Amino acid sequence: MRDDDRLFERLVLEINQAGLSWLTILKKREAFRKAFDDFSLTRVARYDARKRERLLADPGIIRNRLKIDAAIENAKRILALRKTHGSFAQWLDAHHPREKSEWVKLFKKTFVFTGGEITGSFLLSTGYLPGAHETWCPVVQRIRAER
Repeated sequence: MRDDDRLFERLVLEINQAGLSWLTILKKREAFRKAFDDFSLTRVARYDARKRERLLADPGIIRNRLKIDAAIENAKRILALRKTHGSFAQWLDAHHPREKSEWVKLFKKTFVFTGGEITGSFLLSTGYLPGAHETWCPVVQRIRAER
């Protein structure tokens, strides 16, 4: 996964999954895409108070102010990473490989609402931490080939 908007989507979904089941998030995925402008970093980073209130009123998504605010703030932070690293994916690559504990510290310093479980799940699902798949798995091989 190399597209910043898709990586951002994954991060937002991981944040929203905190305290809930993945099934709940997956059922709401299309509503999240619609509500967050298909996870366009540039659009989400420009959300204002009116857009925030619209999100808080949207029954299709998780209406948690902290999680919504985290999505908006993290979009801004990822855009800042583009200035220093070219892309979110390149920022991740620049810090890879690391142990989970090191990633958690880095994410806590760089983003908001990213504790150990959220960071670990995000990194597992994007192939930056081992464990979700065995090395022989076609998904692992595809991720390595994309890098």
